[in-house]
Amino acid sequence: MQSQLINFLKIFAVVCIWFSSNAFAQDPKMYPIDAPKEPNAIPLKTGGVANQPAKESWFRQWGDPMARNITEATLTPFLADPKKATGTTVIVAPGGGVMWLSMGNEGWEVAEALAAQGINAFVLKYRLNPTPASLEEFENQLKQRTADMEKASKDKNAKPPERSNRDLTNQLQDVEAAYAMITSRAKEWNVNVNKIGMMGFSAGAGLTMATTLQSKKVKLAFISPIYGGLDAVEVPKNAPPMFVALAADDFLFRGDTGLIKSWYDAKIPVEFHLYQNGGHGFGLGNPDRTSNKWFDAYIHWLNVNGFLKP
Repeated sequence: MQSQLINFLKIFAVVCIWFSSNAFAQDPKMYPIDAPKEPNAIPLKTGGVANQPAKESWFRQWGDPMARNITEATLTPFLADPKKATGTTVIVAPGGGVMWLSMGNEGWEVAEALAAQGINAFVLKYRLNPTPASLEEFENQLKQRTADMEKASKDKNAKPPERSNRDLTNQLQDVEAAYAMITSRAKEWNVNVNKIGMMGFSAGAGLTMATTLQSKKVKLAFISPIYGGLDAVEVPKNAPPMFVALAADDFLFRGDTGLIKSWYDAKIPVEFHLYQNGGHGFGLGNPDRTSNKWFDAYIHWLNVNGFLKP
């Protein structure tokens, strides 16, 4: 399982910049911003980040607030209205190549949409790998990575370098701490501990899968990796039902659906939506893209599988 998990996590080595499919979405330039107020964010107290040269900082790109150099993980609740709450709960993990987090597009906005459906949502701001203190230096670093990715995307035989399992030690600890906090305060937050799932985007999808395949402390009722990697894995016997959404024009997608077949062969419920377009990083959706309907499909999937019954 470990070698297959490492193969699955190769995506983490290349998800370091949103690709040209997002060029239509406002301004791609990075602008420094003050850290937004996060009054409801709860520190998870999981420790810091070794060899961290810079403090947490924020920037805006494509109209979306992004955070990097996160050294202290937090969990922000978006609780459903008690009148419509189902008890179903989702831990939301934004993406960003473990270098930054797309907090708006893949975090807060998704959590608000879930809460509106009677689903408790908790946005996990997990610890990240260190990046340069200077935003300009960070942006130049990502531009070079973009050029490398464009070159690699033209070579179907090219494989991204592998990342060590140890790269996710901090992030897995953060997920486990978040899960422990949610279960410990389940009555207060109207959480059904048997209906806790996890949704992750891009690198967050990889973290969702790593949690499913590796953690012995987190017992998820369902998982939703959104535009993550699709390498085949060895499926645990107690693996949860899975919902996957991806766009065919995602630069990371090369036709492989091994992950889906792994779940299918293990006879565990799996639903896979491969949309015609949407690119990478579409969040809840981009204008005039077929992938815009994935969230509706996801809510329907939860409902059909009994997760939205009070």
